Amino acid sequence: MIPPYIPIVLAFTPNYVVPAATTILSVLDNLAPNFKLKVICLSSQPLSEEIKGMLYTISKERLSFSFIDLSKKHLNVNINNRFTEAALYRLLLPDLLPYEDKVIYLDSDVIVRTDLSKLFFQANLDGYYLAAVVEATLPFQEEYINNLGLKPGEYINSGFLILNLKKLREENVVRKLLEESNVEGLLFPDQDAINKVCQGKILPIQPIYNSIRTFFLPQYKKTFLKYYKEEDWEAIQSYGNIHYTGGKPWKTYTVQFDKWWDYYERLPAVLKKNSLFSKSQRIYFLYKLLKINICREFFLLAQNIYRFLRYKNVNT
Repeated sequence: MIPPYIPIVLAFTPNYVVPAATTILSVLDNLAPNFKLKVICLSSQPLSEEIKGMLYTISKERLSFSFIDLSKKHLNVNINNRFTEAALYRLLLPDLLPYEDKVIYLDSDVIVRTDLSKLFFQANLDGYYLAAVVEATLPFQEEYINNLGLKPGEYINSGFLILNLKKLREENVVRKLLEESNVEGLLFPDQDAINKVCQGKILPIQPIYNSIRTFFLPQYKKTFLKYYKEEDWEAIQSYGNIHYTGGKPWKTYTVQFDKWWDYYERLPAVLKKNSLFSKSQRIYFLYKLLKINICREFFLLAQNIYRFLRYKNVNT
């Protein structure tokens, strides 16, 4: 019997193949052994046969790939300086994947530490367009969320989605999403469009599945606990999927940056030598240095003192 597969979708360009591969490896590493991964790769630039071959080296036994080149597809939407057209490709998935009824979409700056097979099969999307994690809205974000017609505690992050493609197709939601993403003034065109169009048809899931940067920083814990529980906070620290929504760990020091490098170190050599990938040698050196216990203990002590002094008067 052929093992069942979990379909996941990532969108990336050739120079992002190493972060994407790191995400894929982390998913596979935590997936129940009786499952395989079907990885659907969306790219705004053609991926060479060499790059495709590199991805297959992650695991020939448990991985299959399909590649969708969207370099000639133009969406005719307004794009701000912070995002590219490729960020909107997740909105097209119902039409791009007519043979799939349900998929997991992942940003390529995520380290997965949970078994996605459990969530994929247990999430009941009947009546929902998608499942996602609600952000713990920070005070300065509330006005923007309200202006979108949403309430704090309703706004989801689109970096980890379980999509009910069948229902999205049946109700022609792609057209609505593209129209909404073209509205001027949106800070996050794809994410804002998803929140507005899918309002009321989003199944909230546990925050461990998309633990964004603020879910790890102690100065934001009080705000986090307005929307979630103490046990959610503890679970995130222990095994939550890490979404590097701020600085990228291959470029700068950020929360849980060492977890990303741990998976990078396990990539096949052909991927680590990829000439298109640009990493910070200083950050890599810091990662290696903090593998030494005494250095790590000193660094964490200094970091905790810094955070205490900087945020001791913060009430959020």
